[in-house]
Amino acid sequence: MITLITIVHIFISIFLIVVVLLQSGQSGDIAAAFGGMGSQTAFGPRGAATALSKATTWSAVIFVLTSITLSIATSRHSGPHSVLQGVNSQTKSQPAVPAQKPAAPTPQH
Repeated sequence: MITLITIVHIFISIFLIVVVLLQSGQSGDIAAAFGGMGSQTAFGPRGAATALSKATTWSAVIFVLTSITLSIATSRHSGPHSVLQGVNSQTKSQPAVPAQKPAAPTPQH
């Protein structure tokens, strides 16, 4: 089951990348770089939803759902693990020995 969801997740990821790259930007001309927008709306002029934008929305929704599903399935499959799970806690360590200071050289007369 996890393998099937992983395969779907990979295909959706590639599809989402392609669909996003195929879309044209909103007001992507040189005037937009300096703040000149064609409309006074907050996010630019809003046009009718094209098939490409609908495909982007649906592929993003499927991407998020497969991501959450894979995350939950992986955590249930592997179980809770600790970084220190395999470390033997019975070993006793010796306290650190302070370094000896070298003796100050005696001045010779």
